[in-house]
Amino acid sequence: MKTPVIISLDQGTTSSRTIAFNSQGEALISHQKAFEQLFPDNGWVEHNPEEIWESQYSTLVNTLNELDQTYELKAVGITNQRETVVIWDKGSGKPIYNAIVWQDRRTAAYCDKLNAQGLHHTIQQKTGLVIDAYFSATKIKWILDQVPGARDKAKAGELCFGTIDSWLIYKLTQGNVHVTDVTNASRTMICNIHTAQWDDELLALFDIPKALLPEIRSCSEFYGNAIIPEMNLEIPITGIAGDQQAALFGQMCIKPGMLKNTYGTGCFLLMNTGTKPILSQNNLLTTIAWKIGDEISYALEGSVFVGGAAVQWLRDGLNLIEDAAQVEDLASSVESSEGVVVVPAFTGLGAPHWDPYARGAILGLTRGTTKAHIARATLEGITLQVYDIVKAMETDSQVNSTELRVDGGATVNNLLMQIQADVFDFNVVRPANLESTALGAAYLAGLAVGVWSSVDELSNQWQIDTVFAPHNAAESRTSLINKWHKATAKSKGWIDA
Repeated sequence: MKTPVIISLDQGTTSSRTIAFNSQGEALISHQKAFEQLFPDNGWVEHNPEEIWESQYSTLVNTLNELDQTYELKAVGITNQRETVVIWDKGSGKPIYNAIVWQDRRTAAYCDKLNAQGLHHTIQQKTGLVIDAYFSATKIKWILDQVPGARDKAKAGELCFGTIDSWLIYKLTQGNVHVTDVTNASRTMICNIHTAQWDDELLALFDIPKALLPEIRSCSEFYGNAIIPEMNLEIPITGIAGDQQAALFGQMCIKPGMLKNTYGTGCFLLMNTGTKPILSQNNLLTTIAWKIGDEISYALEGSVFVGGAAVQWLRDGLNLIEDAAQVEDLASSVESSEGVVVVPAFTGLGAPHWDPYARGAILGLTRGTTKAHIARATLEGITLQVYDIVKAMETDSQVNSTELRVDGGATVNNLLMQIQADVFDFNVVRPANLESTALGAAYLAGLAVGVWSSVDELSNQWQIDTVFAPHNAAESRTSLINKWHKATAKSKGWIDA
């Protein structure tokens, strides 16, 4: 019997990866390639779409080359950086402009005008999102406005828009398939999350021709074949999800109230809210978690702008450590932060505050403060940002959380995970397989081709590595949270608008 293999393409903000998984969800082979970050102006972030494609394709080919005759290729799943925009010529397949990345802020002033016009309620009701340059719609509009002749070509059906999933599928199928899935569509600010279709009123608002857009499909079905000419190979593409939704699925947060947090440069929290969208009253985002068959699941989402990046700041900005891994030993050398609070609002505060004018702060310093106290307070600052989002999610959903499932590079820091459990007063669970994002895409692809028969089967496969149980006293936890809220209040609105 040959071993069934699912190929997962994990296209991220700074690199492209391909991972081959077996039917036990174990990673067999992995290849990764970084690509260039482009900063053509202040606040602008771009990628070369061709370089994204080449980096992803090369890791795919390298992975396939390592698979021998004992493996049976079943399907390809795709997960990707969300909100990033590519527009290309349908005839030539060539991009008409660089990819505008989710981090890009060039359309912030336009978003301010939309908010001033009182459109925030309409946008939230239809899309579950706040009006922000983060999302795709204003990026699409900008390209159509700035590239000569682009809007006329779009109206004539001569151009294609896609988030990165669409771009990769178009290239993999040699231009035969132009699709996206509901999760990526729900991050564009032009998709109605109640119907899971493009919204005509929003398309008119942003002056985006419908002929430009991909077809919206579910997360687990056959879309087309990935064609690998040099290997005389075709592989069905059968799974798509944006990176954070893929991680939620990879963590098997399949019941309402289940939570996951990805600790990377920032932190991304999602809570499964079931089959009905909950519009946030606390500045969170409502998004589609996934669609399998005819059933759509929804989630609440909140983002921390600076998570692991705060540890990088300790290393590169303050030179307190030489390597990021050293922060755990340094912070562990003291029993507490002794009243020191670090607010890592280096680029503003994300959910639930949404204050772009907040800035980082260190408060509570005394003559007895050491670098170890600052290191520990930095880890606490990461966890307390996560705490604020989860409390907002509990308020919106009316569900009290009992467990947080975690993934991402920073979860190897046991002290960080323990502090997170202590802050919440419930368990933080680190899975055996930390590749939740790529694994989620593989799971969605494998479901469509029968590698796994059901979501329940996948749930039984999910395994725990470590459970971090809380052991902080209630009064010390309350004191820490109160000091945090005093400190964040002082960091808000620090710079002038």
